[in-house]
Amino acid sequence: MPGPDRTPRRIALANQKGGVGKTTTAINLATALATKKRVLVIDLDPQGNASTGLGLPRADRGKGSYSLLIGERSLGELMQQTKVPNLFLLPADNDLAGAEIELVGMDDREHRLKQALEAGAEALKGFDFILIDCPPSLGLLTLNALVAVESVMIPLQTEFFALEGVSQITRTIDRVKRALNPRLQLDGIVLTMFDRRNNLSELVAADVRAFFRDKVFETVIPRNIRVSEAPSHGLPVLLYDMRSTGAQAYIKLAAELLRRERAAAKLAGAQAV
Repeated sequence: MPGPDRTPRRIALANQKGGVGKTTTAINLATALATKKRVLVIDLDPQGNASTGLGLPRADRGKGSYSLLIGERSLGELMQQTKVPNLFLLPADNDLAGAEIELVGMDDREHRLKQALEAGAEALKGFDFILIDCPPSLGLLTLNALVAVESVMIPLQTEFFALEGVSQITRTIDRVKRALNPRLQLDGIVLTMFDRRNNLSELVAADVRAFFRDKVFETVIPRNIRVSEAPSHGLPVLLYDMRSTGAQAYIKLAAELLRRERAAAKLAGAQAV
């Protein structure tokens, strides 16, 4: 795992379909990881829901990910400590909505975030994870995230159109890997909004597991009213109601991610010998 002299693990949470629990997963997975690790959440979605959900309403954000992308401010100047110890946020500022258009005319437009993170290496010392919450589209903001990270986590709602959407994002990952970021990998698929009372949820989950096999996380995020309520209080569900089934699921997801990280590091070490 990353330490003081290692670069943090960069993971993009992406799905071009909206309403799949992407931002909710970014907020709550980051909070769960922050109990053991030092974590930065980058809000790259112009809607700014990750910023709001971590207690930073639009009026209080100031400069953020837009200023980083256009080179106006450095990462160290823009990161903010959240209410959660060891959890920091690069918020989505109000100008981010125009970034897609502005980036088109810029040099290295797909590499702006990667370059900014490399330039901010000093500010990132001691961090273990960077989680990037992408917009629900496959435009230049999401592309910047995919070029800047090592892996992608796809939150996937257990509903009828889910498989159609996931095939599109996996094709995009393959194209970015070939053309722009050879080290990009699919970290895994997280099944969200799972309803055990609904046969369709079970069927979709079975289909996704049959196709993607061990790329699907064992942990499933259930439909849970406390998860839905928490953002309106500017809190991750782990702070809003830690005993809820939703909060417990995100704690399990973080533990599973860390187990996978350890297994991958052990395998890489064995292959290097």
